[in-house]
Amino acid sequence: MTRPFGFFVHHQGRGHARRCEEIIRHLDDRPITILSADRSIFGTFDERVEFVELPNAIGDPSATNALHQQQSPDAMQCVPLGSPALKANAELMVDFFRRANPGLMFNDVSVEWALLARLCSVPCVKVRMHGDRADASHTAAYQACAGMIAPYHEDLEQDDYPAWARRKTFYSGGLCTTSADIPDRQLARSRLDLPQDQPIVVALSGGGGSGANFASLTMAARALPDTLWLTVGPVQLEGHETEFPNLRRIGWVDQVMDYIAAADVVVASAGDNTCHEIARAERPFLCIPEWRYYDEQVAKGRELARLGAAHVLSGWPASNRQWEEAIAAAKETGTSKLAPLFDADAARKIAAHLIDLDHTLWSGPSAEADGPITDRGLALVR
Repeated sequence: MTRPFGFFVHHQGRGHARRCEEIIRHLDDRPITILSADRSIFGTFDERVEFVELPNAIGDPSATNALHQQQSPDAMQCVPLGSPALKANAELMVDFFRRANPGLMFNDVSVEWALLARLCSVPCVKVRMHGDRADASHTAAYQACAGMIAPYHEDLEQDDYPAWARRKTFYSGGLCTTSADIPDRQLARSRLDLPQDQPIVVALSGGGGSGANFASLTMAARALPDTLWLTVGPVQLEGHETEFPNLRRIGWVDQVMDYIAAADVVVASAGDNTCHEIARAERPFLCIPEWRYYDEQVAKGRELARLGAAHVLSGWPASNRQWEEAIAAAKETGTSKLAPLFDADAARKIAAHLIDLDHTLWSGPSAEADGPITDRGLALVR
């Protein structure tokens, strides 16, 4: 029997959606349902994929002040009381579980929906993200899941990630959702009408944060006037920046790999896909982690630095000397430790793992109906 799969996809930024699309592309012909609050972050799907649009519950308040004052459970993160959007999300999720009876629910990412899947007796597989996640809510979600997916190389794992959770985690290698060809530096610059003989640094930003610090980049342009500085994606403006002729704002582009390939150094955050795009193109990486919940990018940057895969800063440089030293250090770090973190087969490996896990969980003899319900060897007391 081929069981349906469900995919919950968080709509912050586009990385979760791209990851989902890449994995689905490698799955077999089983029915798939995607549940997300923003259809626009996805491309087109074939006939086997159903899309269920969830109400956007982010920021939805409790219905009254008295409900707002109620304590939030340690095992949950965002559960306002009396929220129509949150209730509708849960209703749509449970309705999917009831009518589709999925073999697996892929969760990218939500603590609450991982716990709801377990309450509805549906095996859940949660995407593993970096950060300080030893809190009760993440621990509960990890315990509730039948498995975890780490879309990165196992060498990037944190040493504080517990052994019991590591045993149920599948490490795919670095998943990059950008599949465009990677030209050599000369061809990339030719395509983009960029100078062949000038040093180029690309500051790359995605849709999940506030963008590159443009004020700091004006200092970079001042510090290294012979270098051409290009910003790709959004920038964060202070309002008092002085423009320099060797600093250009490019904005959003379709050919992001051309810009990465054209660079001598790439300055970017520690987002999963961003790191793997740079690793795929084998360009020196100056990593400046952005603020994220649970210190996700700071933790990822720390592991990149430990491996010698990138030169990592705690914040944007604020002087000529700091920029000079940062770019020199990124070039010295090189790409020998960064490039192996990318795996061209990562999405295919995740898809194969999900199919194998589904088979393992649902095959074989049934559990004894009158036997004890156990968790880590302890009988559940009712």
